[in-house]
Amino acid sequence: MIPIDDPQRATRLARAILSDVMTYNPEKVRLGILHDDLFERLDPEIREARDYFAERVQPDVAQKTGAFDRALVDVLVYRSRHVRSPIW
Repeated sequence: MIPIDDPQRATRLARAILSDVMTYNPEKVRLGILHDDLFERLDPEIREARDYFAERVQPDVAQKTGAFDRALVDVLVYRSRHVRSPIW
């Protein structure tokens, strides 16, 4: 497979991967927001997702866009803004 070299495709892939993480781990996401330990709580899932992303996107594109890290916030955190939490 040819690695993705288009920044927009890389961004869409990152968001799709993290949407899957959220879909398959809704309670972990909720508890992570609630207890302000989201990234620690989902560490194994995030590592696996990051590895999957890195296998499919050219390293320079991944680094320049910051697509994965931005998607972490946009997908896991922002979409969970409805969860009551002392962090907001």
